[in-house]
Amino acid sequence: MSLVAAELEQRGISTVVIQLLRLATEKVRPPRALMVPFRHGYPLGAPNDPELQRAVITAALNLLTDPSLKPPAIVEFK
Repeated sequence: MSLVAAELEQRGISTVVIQLLRLATEKVRPPRALMVPFRHGYPLGAPNDPELQRAVITAALNLLTDPSLKPPAIVEFK
């Protein structure tokens, strides 16, 4: 997804990726990445936890509006 995000950004479409693997993220360097501490297959956290899932999505979307972030940016989910 990071490579797709980079290509979309080159075409003027802002993107955010939710990432599980820091090493891969650091190598590919997507424009904006939210690092999450969840197990593989669960980028939004545990199933049936809509509050956590909403928090992850909100944190990711906030990367688009944060004027202090300059791509490429990697941010940890808190």
